Amino acid sequence: ESVTQDGQYVELRANLDLPGEAGQARDHGAVGVGLFRTEFLVVGRNQMPAEEEQYDAYKDAAEAFPSGAVYIRTFDLGGDKFPMFLNMPQEENPFLGWRAIRVCLDEPELFRTQLRAFLRATAHGDLRLMLPLVNDVEEIRQVRELLNEQEAILTRDGIPYNPGYKLGIMIETPAAALDAAELARYSDFFSIGTNDLIQYTLAVDRTNTRLAKLYNPFHPAVVRQLHQVARVGRAAGIEVSVCGEMAANPLGAFLLLGLDITVLSMAWPSLPEIKKLVRDVRIEDARAAARKALAAPTSQDVTRCLVEGIGDSVDLKVFSGRWSLSVPD
Repeated sequence: ESVTQDGQYVELRANLDLPGEAGQARDHGAVGVGLFRTEFLVVGRNQMPAEEEQYDAYKDAAEAFPSGAVYIRTFDLGGDKFPMFLNMPQEENPFLGWRAIRVCLDEPELFRTQLRAFLRATAHGDLRLMLPLVNDVEEIRQVRELLNEQEAILTRDGIPYNPGYKLGIMIETPAAALDAAELARYSDFFSIGTNDLIQYTLAVDRTNTRLAKLYNPFHPAVVRQLHQVARVGRAAGIEVSVCGEMAANPLGAFLLLGLDITVLSMAWPSLPEIKKLVRDVRIEDARAAARKALAAPTSQDVTRCLVEGIGDSVDLKVFSGRWSLSVPD
């Protein structure tokens, strides 16, 4: 069990790129899927994916985790993912352009098919729908209207689906983090996408190797936004999870636990080492370290608070090469 030394259960889920990874994720300790990327259905194709193909993919993911939740992310297109059939325009700043939920709402034929396939697949397990790059409650309202429309059609045609499914959003921008209290009124859950949240907060392109040293998950501005979203989620009574790379970073996972974010999703190869970290630490130590980190003025001070908080519980030096952790001798 992924339980801390003082009894806090931490739910570990997997991020999947393809349905075939579900078995490996399960074997590595995942109890569900925190992020099922659906872009494999569209990228590199010259026509939209059929409803039946999507339905089969979502159903397979649900059946692979009969006792766990599977979070289906709607198409996160644009940025660096350009399906041929959409003829997406060349943009100077594609990561700030026509992407994610913006594309889906502007392409209702594509989006309706995905929503209908998702709804049908909810009859086979605990599937939840997750919207990427949401900044405004109006985007959630529009998606709910489309879902209501498709539910009515399925009901009319006698096609089964689970009307109790959940709809939530990814928190990936400072705008979403700052407006989290309002967004929570329209969402059943939050999933923090730390990769983009860090990128947009620090104005650092995470794909630019020249700027790698500036892409810092422990910047005080990032830490405070994580705290803000976690606090809002608790107040609203909705789940807050993290599905970005920060969840697979040992210091990052320790910080998230300290902020009372106890649902972490990551690439399946990272699951065993994060489970070991969870089992080696105390949640109270993580909370104490997080309180200090929230008051820290610099990234280095945040890291120092976390390293000191973990103490001798975990040998961070085994991770230092992969994560460039500043671990004192």
